[in-house]
Amino acid sequence: MKFPAPVSANWIAELIGAELAGNVNASASGINEIHKVERGDLVFVDHPKYYDTCLKSAADLIIINTKDVAVPEGKTILVVEQPFEAYLKIVNHFRPFVPAVKPVSDDVRVGEGTVIMPNVFIGREVSIGKNCVIHPNVSLLDFTIIGDNVVIQAGTVIGSDAFYYNTKKDRDVWFKRMQSCGNVVIEDDVEIGAGCTIDRGVTAETRIGRGTKMDNMVHIGHDTTVGKNCLFAAQVGIAGGTIVEDGVTLWGQVGVSKTLTIGAHAVVLAQSGVPSSLAGGKTYFGYPAEDASLKRRELVWIKRIPELWQKVLNIEQRAPNNEP
Repeated sequence: MKFPAPVSANWIAELIGAELAGNVNASASGINEIHKVERGDLVFVDHPKYYDTCLKSAADLIIINTKDVAVPEGKTILVVEQPFEAYLKIVNHFRPFVPAVKPVSDDVRVGEGTVIMPNVFIGREVSIGKNCVIHPNVSLLDFTIIGDNVVIQAGTVIGSDAFYYNTKKDRDVWFKRMQSCGNVVIEDDVEIGAGCTIDRGVTAETRIGRGTKMDNMVHIGHDTTVGKNCLFAAQVGIAGGTIVEDGVTLWGQVGVSKTLTIGAHAVVLAQSGVPSSLAGGKTYFGYPAEDASLKRRELVWIKRIPELWQKVLNIEQRAPNNEP
């Protein structure tokens, strides 16, 4: 999330009650989580396992819960007891939850030729391009951006909160929701089926590339980037922070794990599971998803196991008795 204007490290320190160290004259242009951080961003870290990653990231300011770290030159640390709570305070200051009072927000921008069917909900600062069709009972939540010639079928939700939690098992509530302040961007000529859900980014954006088509009941997790001209069949599920490059086809019930990359023009056959990155230009099948031709041969040999085992037993029965 970008701030309306850069804010000084001193102002942030006062807001969250932090002690400053390093470059105290720095300013932040936005706040991001570690997977999406950019120059000028503010990020938080509350576990020693990730201290080094955050300190060496592109972020210029780091909210942290220790002074006992070497601050890289030019960076700023803001020391607080609970960095996660400090993150929530900043997000709530710049992008607080505002309950809707009407089905369609007054500040929605709708392009020429767009049709919005009955019972559609449109939140704050939503932009819809030209010649779109938004079918009944669709929800376009706050800050969503829709391009031109987009079709969204009934019951789909765009911009729901990320499934993303701060986890601490030394407290009564182990999982505390990391408040989402990102958005969803749907590019031109995208078609989205009925009953789909596309989560907004935690602090950045979830993006669906131009010309991509989705069947019914597809789920796209937070901060995922889908390239151009992809095709997703029904019940595909993609976890957060994943990159799906241009021209990828995912057939029915394919499940894709988080923070991986599927290369351009890859095809993943139905009911496959993708736990790690896949190279582009190949067809994959199974779990874990592997080259489909190899996987099919593997299945043929698995089916032959009883036959081969019987052959082994027959050979043993025909062998001469070597007992004395």
